[in-house]
Amino acid sequence: MPNLSFVSPTRNSPWGTYLSQIDAVEPYLGHLGRWVETLRRPKRALIVDIPIELDNGTIAHYEGYRVQHSLTRGPGKGGVRYHPDVTLEEVMALSAWMTIKNAAVNLPYGGAKGGIRLDPALLSMKELEKVTRRYTSEIGIIIGPQQDIPAPDVNTNGKIMAWMMDTYSMNTGATATGVVTGKPIELGGSLGRVAATGRGVFVVGREAMRRLNINMEGARVAVQGFGNVGSIAAKLFAANGAKIVAVQDHTGTLVNSNGFDMADLLDHVAKTRGVAGFKGGDMIANEDFWDVKSDVLIPAALEGQITAERAKRITTRLVLEGANGPTTPDGEAVLADRGIVVVPDVIANAGGVTVSYFEWVQDFSSFFWTEDEINLRLDKIMIGAFKHIWETGEQHKIPLRTAAFTVACTRVLQAREERGLYP
Repeated sequence: MPNLSFVSPTRNSPWGTYLSQIDAVEPYLGHLGRWVETLRRPKRALIVDIPIELDNGTIAHYEGYRVQHSLTRGPGKGGVRYHPDVTLEEVMALSAWMTIKNAAVNLPYGGAKGGIRLDPALLSMKELEKVTRRYTSEIGIIIGPQQDIPAPDVNTNGKIMAWMMDTYSMNTGATATGVVTGKPIELGGSLGRVAATGRGVFVVGREAMRRLNINMEGARVAVQGFGNVGSIAAKLFAANGAKIVAVQDHTGTLVNSNGFDMADLLDHVAKTRGVAGFKGGDMIANEDFWDVKSDVLIPAALEGQITAERAKRITTRLVLEGANGPTTPDGEAVLADRGIVVVPDVIANAGGVTVSYFEWVQDFSSFFWTEDEINLRLDKIMIGAFKHIWETGEQHKIPLRTAAFTVACTRVLQAREERGLYP
């Protein structure tokens, strides 16, 4: 089949990484393999221009994207990120991973993703609101509660989701709480949503540790990325007896072989917006993070972090992917050779989209659950999905990522086969 004309992936670039994951799963799809090419092409990719008037009166233009990789199993679902390095290829890969992730935990969604090329730190709050509202209006032709449901991602949050919901509602003439998830509680958001991704990382990590005979008590955990996902996962691991021995974020890298006092560290990060300057640990060079000995390593920052070179230096037993696509194909090959188990992003960080699903359901019914009910339902789904993936891996003697893709791609392609082709 000819390659897509609008991207030029390399082996370790985001879309190239995703394509190699589809190549790896193809032998396990049986008769459904005849449909596999649909997974290598996004259903729809929208690129939009976002012009706004800045506070100083000048006009600025930003590039925005919304990619719907698959709508076979239900509406698109996936976050929106604001980052200066966002590209069409990255958003395509993230949307495809959402297809896999939603199917891996058996949510009735397809995969989608959005992004704007900008650094939100350089914009005022008013400028950020203008960008968000214009972007929402531009992609409004393809999103909706039954079509495609955005959510927060890198550098976006509940406030931005509130602007998106309001803009969509104003354009359609009716309040549509279900058009986005990750909203403030007052606008139909769900309890437990903010902590859900980090909680899911912990729950799946605990299950993997149990199967690998890694004792939680005293286990050394290193966390890259100390935002919403990394910090909550770290807090839960520490609360259950593990030691957080290294943390890295955009401000620097801290180590403490005895484990950080998590309450103090979280308080420091809340006040200073970064780990730098925390007195309860030693600062080291960022690249030295990969040399810290651990039992569990959680990459929870951006994609493409565990390269082949870094994978040779890592000393850990278990990699829990809190971020999307943090391990390159070359990096993964090195980890496999060294016997390091990788729990892939499509199951490890699926807690966020699972509680987004709960939020969407609650919005439709206008009936809301308690946080305890949400956490119980989340844990049950995550544990069940991980068990199925682990058993699939053992059955075929394949890595957990290929097992997760086998489970997910089988579900997507079964749905594709049942629906048939229109016309």
